[in-house]
Amino acid sequence: MSERETTASGAGAIGGALPEPLRRIHLIAIGGTGMGSLAGLLHARGYTVTGSDRALYPPMSEALERWEIPVAIGFDPENVARARPDLVVVGNAVGPDNPEARAAIDAGLPYRSFPDALYELAMRGRHSVVIAGTHGKTTTTTLVASLLLATGRDPSLLVGGISANFDGPFRIGEGAHFVVEGDEYDTAFFDKTPKFWHYHPQSLLLTSLEFDHADIYRDLDHIKSVFRVLLERMPGDGRVIAARRDALREVCASAACPVEEYGLGEGAGWRAREVEVDEKGTRFTVVLDGSPVADARIPMFGDFNIENALGALALVHRLGVPLDEAAAALDRFEGVRRRQELRGEVAGVAVIDDFAHHPTAVRETVRAIRGRYPGRRLVAAFEPRSNTSRRALFQEAYVDALVGADRVILAHVPPGPLYSATGEVTEFFDAARAVAALRERGVEAEAIEGAASIAETIAGGAEPGDVVLVMSNGDFDGLCRRLLDALAG
Repeated sequence: MSERETTASGAGAIGGALPEPLRRIHLIAIGGTGMGSLAGLLHARGYTVTGSDRALYPPMSEALERWEIPVAIGFDPENVARARPDLVVVGNAVGPDNPEARAAIDAGLPYRSFPDALYELAMRGRHSVVIAGTHGKTTTTTLVASLLLATGRDPSLLVGGISANFDGPFRIGEGAHFVVEGDEYDTAFFDKTPKFWHYHPQSLLLTSLEFDHADIYRDLDHIKSVFRVLLERMPGDGRVIAARRDALREVCASAACPVEEYGLGEGAGWRAREVEVDEKGTRFTVVLDGSPVADARIPMFGDFNIENALGALALVHRLGVPLDEAAAALDRFEGVRRRQELRGEVAGVAVIDDFAHHPTAVRETVRAIRGRYPGRRLVAAFEPRSNTSRRALFQEAYVDALVGADRVILAHVPPGPLYSATGEVTEFFDAARAVAALRERGVEAEAIEGAASIAETIAGGAEPGDVVLVMSNGDFDGLCRRLLDALAG
């Protein structure tokens, strides 16, 4: 991002004035988790919503069908003509050469990016509660909204995942708070600022900060720069709740309002002690400034999820929720699809689906599943699918992350063109090299091309008691379903 782009103004500056009345909205690239969630929210608010995308995948394809939102497959100017929209929302997966977006803009139709549309049509006038960070955003966003709802605050929500508590990725409430997952990825081809700037947070929770999105950021310092701007723009009477991590401590020095820290290590104001894990979840004592203040239980596993719960408790407490009420409500959290989700157990083999794709998330997910299923053989299947994971940047880090499994299957993703605003991509993740490194460290490992072959291989060598952990930021070509079918057959 250029200096101009990293200091750009917020929502509503691009795309023309919103028409009155506004009835019909068309979303280009509707199938992404954010865009699809926005489509559902707008539909629920009474707008006539249509959309288009190259293809649709679960769970968003199922959600759009359930909401009866018509979606055209393929981008074509005729989709816009047929929809006759008052407003067009352009997703950040859309490039400047997209024929549908080009036609809409050239026709003079009002248009918005996803975050600007969300803020202007749903968030403005509410207390903006933004959850940001490299890891744990979806889970923590849903946790915060769940705690506010369970304690009578009736929040609104938009999150990039399917929440079991809300039976979907959004909620329209009558309360003062709008809780949103804030992503640092860029906004649209016509606005390269990060999405979370556009939500104007009054309360902000930061879970973590690591290098990611190598297609648009040069390095960790580049990502830090946009977080600093986010913190500098906080109102003086706002509140920041941040995990106690070195990178976050550095950027939080720029905050224009008070900052509280949480974490498992020494020094954090909010901490967890006396952690106990059983087959149903994790119990711990919440400690604030050295004193125990509540007992908590979460139906989740792993250190990251304990930290997510601590951050959520700290945030809702500062929003006025009594701590004992919030802690008691944690146990009613039902989770998010594709976050350590048990998809089924066939012939004594459990199949877990998880969105993990950054090496830190992969490592912590492997550890969490180890804790959830002690003594059982763990088979980890990983698809390096994201723009960052397909590069060689984390070649060794993925080996370190996966070494905690007993057996590792890597999807053999062939190198191909990758979008990059930071220079030509010349070095790609090497699955065969990672397999060799894992074998040297005593882990059974292989690289296999195609979900059908991976499912056949895992099922063929499965034993009762095995736990198969499937990790990808995409559908992995239906690997979980294929694997359950293969185990049943």
